[in-house]
Amino acid sequence: MRSWAVALILTVGGCATTSAELASGRDVSAAPKPRVVVTADPELDDSNSLIRYLLHSTDFRTEGLIYASSGFHWKGDGTGKKWFVANREYTRFGLNLCPCESWRWAPNERFIDDAVETYEQVYRDLRVHDPGYPTPAELKSKIRWGNVEFDGDISKDTPGSDLIATLLLDDEPGPIYLLAWGGQSTIARALKSIQERFEKTPEWPAVREKVSRKAILSPSGDQDDTYASYIRPNWPRVRSLPIGAGGVALGYGAAAAASPENAIYYSVDWTRQNISSQGPLGAFYRVWGDGKQMVKNDIFDYFGLSGLTADQLRAMGYVVWTPPRPKGEFIGEGDTPTYLNLIDNGLLGYQDDTPGGWAGHGLTNGAARPGSPGVNFAPAAQNALAARMRWSVTPTYAGANHEPRVTIRGTPRISARPGETVRVQGVTSDPDGNAVTAKWWRWKDVDTYPGDVTLSNATSLEASVGVPADATAGETIHLILEATDNGTPPLTRYQRVVITVRR
Repeated sequence: MRSWAVALILTVGGCATTSAELASGRDVSAAPKPRVVVTADPELDDSNSLIRYLLHSTDFRTEGLIYASSGFHWKGDGTGKKWFVANREYTRFGLNLCPCESWRWAPNERFIDDAVETYEQVYRDLRVHDPGYPTPAELKSKIRWGNVEFDGDISKDTPGSDLIATLLLDDEPGPIYLLAWGGQSTIARALKSIQERFEKTPEWPAVREKVSRKAILSPSGDQDDTYASYIRPNWPRVRSLPIGAGGVALGYGAAAAASPENAIYYSVDWTRQNISSQGPLGAFYRVWGDGKQMVKNDIFDYFGLSGLTADQLRAMGYVVWTPPRPKGEFIGEGDTPTYLNLIDNGLLGYQDDTPGGWAGHGLTNGAARPGSPGVNFAPAAQNALAARMRWSVTPTYAGANHEPRVTIRGTPRISARPGETVRVQGVTSDPDGNAVTAKWWRWKDVDTYPGDVTLSNATSLEASVGVPADATAGETIHLILEATDNGTPPLTRYQRVVITVRR
């Protein structure tokens, strides 16, 4: 049954407010797609993160897919030159394995190319479900090799760093999101080449300001120390996408640490049903005990083995740095949080005034709010992956589920005085004719009013909230409208209303 709602006008303080904008019922999530560059090293969770990225590539303008190095993976330069950085994994666990000519890098590494070629096999089916998927040829044209020779080496330009520098200097408005799934050396080299080109010219202040405003980093840590050693000292105004608190757990060990509520989404049965059995992309996706290794004889990669204890693995020469898990279970996508907040799910978590999304948020005022309930995004994010995996093997639109549509009746940016009541209303529908359940909730950890608010009729499309009498000018209250259909798997979309207190 198709679920609809009759939209009402929004009122503040009991007085009807009318305008063309309020009557539009427009989809406030309609915004330019984020321009994204992926830099990745050949770790298995990077490979898994790339599969999810490609399935959500409808939501991005992919500007680059770049091979990168890190403290965990580097290629070497092929001349016999050896490399060593103190306190890397080759000196831990009682090891003394380097200086080395390369580290954990396959001789013919091409995991990005392999992933895009696998995407090409299912592209026709994906396009049935969303015509916004980029063509395989377009994605292939974005693949580059970055600074992969040595851990943290930014001594020379590469095709990958040249691409990033060109993007940061172009005249298109809006930011470039630089995702660092490995080290940041390719990004650092791009910035350094810009600095070397312009630093002694009259244009340098303007170029530095432009690039600092345009580049937004979204890293999985500082895996080669180039952020600390070069980017931060030389480009202190380059921002990072705020993520972390309250995000979906997807790293190594996520299955073992999952709450009882979320454990199913990492389980053997769920992973097999929704990921690994779903055609070419599912077969490419790494799970425990799949018989694969990213690099042959890698002593740190025992994930392809099954039925062995940690002691048995050690006896075979493996360095067991995380406990073995059941065959077929979810391993990890530790780099997926770098782009989860860029996904077009309605939360717009990457925008300055709408912080927070599936990847979590930057902590408000430096700390989590006491008594603020955690937001559990894991079911929605994992079901979205499951649905798109199913799209990749389903040649008809009617054969799979698709996200519900949710809009806000009126403006998503409201100003109100203390003591006033704000009424908000959403409109939902579903492209598959499924029933849609909607609810409103306040995201206390991302707004700035520190106290409690009263939210009435939260389980209906029309709700109201009273602005507390002690709220001060400039403080914000974030209300989220969450809509979930009853398809298989159930899919969720959101809209956000931000109330700013005025005097």
